[in-house]
Amino acid sequence: MTYPEITRTITKIKKADLALRQQLVDKGQLGESYDKEMEELHYKNARILDEIIDTIGYPTPEKVGEEASEASWLIIQHSISRPDFMRKCAQLLENEVKAKKANPKNLAYLTDRIAVLEGNPQHYGTQFDWSEERQLSPNRVDNWAQVNERRKSIGLNTLEQQTEVIRKQARLENNVPPADFEKRKQEMDNWRQKVGWIK
Repeated sequence: MTYPEITRTITKIKKADLALRQQLVDKGQLGESYDKEMEELHYKNARILDEIIDTIGYPTPEKVGEEASEASWLIIQHSISRPDFMRKCAQLLENEVKAKKANPKNLAYLTDRIAVLEGNPQHYGTQFDWSEERQLSPNRVDNWAQVNERRKSIGLNTLEQQTEVIRKQARLENNVPPADFEKRKQEMDNWRQKVGWIK
């Protein structure tokens, strides 16, 4: 580990992120819409991490240790109000994966999340949302026949297995589908337009 102080900072802001998420889970407020306090925290954490990345590059395990590197990825995954930052991190992470210094699973999740936010199909089926049938289901993928092959190539379980995992987790967290599916979809589209994911 090259940057112990930065490691502590990254770990601290990840803990704040997870603590707030747990509060929302406990109140049954996770999933209906993007909580304002959570959005503000995600934005703040992304700003801190962006400054760190400008200083040391992508926080790989070699630089900050395994835990803080994973924490960095989580913070990036949650920085959905900052499209340019997420795209920048995806490019940096791709370079580190090619150099075998970062986890390809993290790149799969990040590129899928960006694709979904942009309104494009995902490649690995890592992103889920509520369907009109009131089930958590994978967002649109580019090629159903190839998704499990891609997942297997980087050590992920099958999409069918992951769907069961996601639905079980939602039940444990009392995460329920939105009361009005169309209203939530419209609100999300408006939000994506406002922050710059779509035009």
